[in-house]
Amino acid sequence: MTAPLNFTPITASINHLLAQEPWAQRMLAAHAGKVACIDGAAVKLTWQVSQDGFLQAPPPDTAVNVTIRFKLSDLPLIAQNRERAFSYVKIDGDADFANTISQVSQGLRWDAEHDLSKLVGDIAAVRIVAGGNALVAGVQATHKKLTENLAEYFLEEQPMLVRPQAVSDFTNDVTKLRDDLERLAKRINKLKNS
Repeated sequence: MTAPLNFTPITASINHLLAQEPWAQRMLAAHAGKVACIDGAAVKLTWQVSQDGFLQAPPPDTAVNVTIRFKLSDLPLIAQNRERAFSYVKIDGDADFANTISQVSQGLRWDAEHDLSKLVGDIAAVRIVAGGNALVAGVQATHKKLTENLAEYFLEEQPMLVRPQAVSDFTNDVTKLRDDLERLAKRINKLKNS
């Protein structure tokens, strides 16, 4: 069994995050020797937990203890809400091991300041991360304002969209008009027959 080309960088990245979180290493170390398979149909990764709680390539023909299957189309939902990530997957095998993987995946966070401080120093790392956070917040605020402005434009100035209340009011008016027409038709028929 040969590992995919992207196996080593992904493993190194996850192990780097685990090295920053001793609690996660301890949780995984309790499952040392177990093998997990992450199966995204087009992408399939298999890792074995080492004695020290890091991930490594399993020996060939090693039995898998848990398989976690997901659809690639669900990746944006998983990335958006890591707390609900495991609601988008199907788990086969060791439920306790899968639960540990879920807890670790929810709790792992990249400490960018720590990594940058090794390259540029502590003060510069803090400022770079703060600037990055401000940039992301600015982009999110701009996106929100743009969405609100487009919605207002399409609702008010160039009505291509309709508010739900307007649709409900229109439906009620049509129903009332239909009922009134039926009553009028019955009265006309009654007058004709008399």
